[in-house]
Amino acid sequence: MVRTVEVDPARLDRWVAGFAARHDGVTRADVPGSFVLTGGDGATATGEPFDHARVGLVLVRRGGHAVGRDEGGDLVAHTCGTAYVQSRTKKGGWSQQRYARRRGNQADGVVGKVADLALRHLPADGVDALVLGGDRRMAEQVLDDDRLAHLRDLPRRVLWDLPDPRLTVLREAARRARAVRITLEDPPAGR
Repeated sequence: MVRTVEVDPARLDRWVAGFAARHDGVTRADVPGSFVLTGGDGATATGEPFDHARVGLVLVRRGGHAVGRDEGGDLVAHTCGTAYVQSRTKKGGWSQQRYARRRGNQADGVVGKVADLALRHLPADGVDALVLGGDRRMAEQVLDDDRLAHLRDLPRRVLWDLPDPRLTVLREAARRARAVRITLEDPPAGR
């Protein structure tokens, strides 16, 4: 079975010691950008740190948005907001098409607003990495804005499982962005 856990960097040494205790010791192999722990029973843990001094966060969903900059674990700049994007309708005919166009226009407005906020909070020389979260398509549309070309090639972590962005969600995303993401694989059967 394969599963993923997020471990705070300050707790990583303790987590590795626990992994070694549960899996009959451990050997560690460091590779660029990650590490692999192999337990004595064959279980593996592949860790991916996301260690960057200045992290930009862009979280967007139809119901809300949040843009922020985290420096060394502190959220130094942020803006959060809500937006109304009409939900789907079951009625057919021309009304359904009209509502679909309205939803599209409202969603485009949210994307434009988030792009403006990202331009303000995430300047070209202000971030070393980027976290995208919320609705994948909307977040990628934000990065399609030509004014944000400086963000496209930054190291990236994605958090698509976030609820509607609010300040508490933004703070949680910043914490999760800095966590070491570890993919665990159980030992092969028969060992």
